[in-house]
Amino acid sequence: MPAAELFTALSALFPADRLRQNEPLAAHTTMRLGGPADIWLAAESVTEFVQATTLARRTDTPLFVLGSGANILVGPLGIRGLVIENRAAGVQFLADNRVQAESGAMLPGLARRCAKQGLSGLEWAVGVPGTVGGAVVNNAGAYGGDMAGLLEQVELLSAAGERAWQPVGWLEYDYRTSRLKRWPKRGDWLVLQAELKLHPAPPAEIEAVMADYNRRRKASQPPGATSGSMFKNPPGDYAGRLLEAAGLKGLRVGQAQISTVHANFFVNLGGAEAGDMLALIEAARTAVKQKFGVNLALEIELVGCE
Repeated sequence: MPAAELFTALSALFPADRLRQNEPLAAHTTMRLGGPADIWLAAESVTEFVQATTLARRTDTPLFVLGSGANILVGPLGIRGLVIENRAAGVQFLADNRVQAESGAMLPGLARRCAKQGLSGLEWAVGVPGTVGGAVVNNAGAYGGDMAGLLEQVELLSAAGERAWQPVGWLEYDYRTSRLKRWPKRGDWLVLQAELKLHPAPPAEIEAVMADYNRRRKASQPPGATSGSMFKNPPGDYAGRLLEAAGLKGLRVGQAQISTVHANFFVNLGGAEAGDMLALIEAARTAVKQKFGVNLALEIELVGCE
């Protein structure tokens, strides 16, 4: 089915304000970079998400799921097919200190809601600008906590369109990765919901920890149009330390810059091109390899950059 026909089919199911053609993705990523999506759709519930995914798969249309737009660099080519911006953000508090969140729920908001319920364990996520789905796929974490330590089970949509819950062990977690991220065909399995196991604590204590994390984050990380950490920490070291020791703080290519606050954050100063950011990434990798013999691996995902 050509994109125009798919767009017509989706138009019968979704309101016009949440469905667009040739939508610039720069408006939907934290780095403020990215070419157009052939079709862009905002799904506001798991039901809508499954509907749109099913239609795309039935018509053999390429499908890409976008969460908060963090941890990603979309190139000038944009993304072909259908881009679903996942806004399914329902949250349920269950018995035994468990919480079930839809995959489009934002981590900071979820952390604050858990704090109000007196549920501790997700404090590290209060400053992480991502969604639950992205966190499950990437094993997001900070300050010694991560999804692998909290997740009980995850509901997935298979390539065949079947919905099934899988235990945390199924994800085969490792540092900032999972079975879903390593799967040969990304998108065969899509995250619909996650169930986390937390533990009780006084809300005031939880909120104090989150306030401390926010203070530390603001003091050590730059504001503005950035994707978050650019490179994974290599074993036994920190990417930011290596980049800084290589003298790369403040390095610019066009309007893309390695932050002067934290060297593992790359910032769009305004008007940067995706090519500028890619050139800056390569320059940083090369410098660290030459000086320390370390090959830095990207933590962000590159899409439409070829």
